[in-house]
Amino acid sequence: MLRTTEETGFVQIMSANELLEKKPLFYKKIDLTRMPNAYNMIKSHIKIPPVIHIVGTNGKGSTGRFLAYTLLKRGYKVGHYTSPHILKFNERIWINGENISDEELEKSHFKLQKLLPKEIINELSYFEYTTLLAAFAFEGLDFVILEAGLGGEFDATNVFDKKISLITPIDYDHQDFLGNSISEIASTKLKSIDKEAIIGKQFHKISSKFQVPSSELKIKEWAKRLKPNAEIYDYLEFFDEDEIEKLKEGFKFASFLFDNYLLAMSFLKKEGIEFSINDIKDLKLKGRFEEIEKDLFIDVGHNPLAAKAIVKNLDKKINLVYNTYKDKNYEEILKILKPKINKLYLIDVKNERIEDKEKIKKTAKKLGIEIGDFKEIKKPMLVFGSFSVVEKFLRKFYASKSL
Repeated sequence: MLRTTEETGFVQIMSANELLEKKPLFYKKIDLTRMPNAYNMIKSHIKIPPVIHIVGTNGKGSTGRFLAYTLLKRGYKVGHYTSPHILKFNERIWINGENISDEELEKSHFKLQKLLPKEIINELSYFEYTTLLAAFAFEGLDFVILEAGLGGEFDATNVFDKKISLITPIDYDHQDFLGNSISEIASTKLKSIDKEAIIGKQFHKISSKFQVPSSELKIKEWAKRLKPNAEIYDYLEFFDEDEIEKLKEGFKFASFLFDNYLLAMSFLKKEGIEFSINDIKDLKLKGRFEEIEKDLFIDVGHNPLAAKAIVKNLDKKINLVYNTYKDKNYEEILKILKPKINKLYLIDVKNERIEDKEKIKKTAKKLGIEIGDFKEIKKPMLVFGSFSVVEKFLRKFYASKSL
């Protein structure tokens, strides 16, 4: 049925998913004015609490879900916006323990269709439009957790009023957009801080060549320089050693996720909200070093920092199912993973950003890694490389299970 919007003269004939399918997932250039302009047109209609903004390179999804799930267990109404999704778009908008239903998604979609002119709707990027969908879906909640996309300062999620920013590990990734140095990457992420921020575990410092008087600055110190009027905390200052050890004893996930858990819980500590490690005992973290069956792991990591974490948590050699985007430093990633690889299997992924298979094969051979095409599961096996790689594998995996 056609639904006409008198305010804009726009006739809605597409569902949310139909509209999103027409929007590209990747842009070579980003219009930094587009999202703020669209948001300013409709912000009086968006009624959500100030958001908890999660910014960083790695660990945003797990940090957000640890926090959202714990808040839910403590009786709060909570929403978590994360990206990208693995199998279905609805995974991006999580409300009170469930992915958004198709019906609720359409309600948010229809509200946007009523409020925004057709030309603005068409101009908004995939991520920008879905961020606004999430904002309408999160109305009436106690806490809203928004995970930034690839940046911070100019990210679509940065238009909202923020209660606090949680900063996960910052590392090299998306250099084409964010810069080639840790200073540049950290700066664009940390400039998204508003009133308060908690800095999670970091692996880099800022070099003195980037106009700082001391030889090196920690990320926390760099944040203070960039945002002198904000209150900046370190996640560990909310815990004593004994408490950390007790939490670690009950932590059932991969060890490299523990600091993300502490970062999430540091917010609760700051707010005086009680929690227990048992709050997350039944939580499932999709695609985060997840063992979907015996000796078969999937992980959506796609950069050197993620590869280092994986190597530390593998207690045996594995067969690696892999593919990668052209803009990733896959030679460095494979070099890191090499000590744990028996054989590398390339899985076909249809995406304009995916690297040419022959180039990956050439790189693997240069590193002395045996490589072939993925045809069947050979355990122990790890699927790694991106959300797209994990999605492709899971579709094949579930299809074979249904036969």
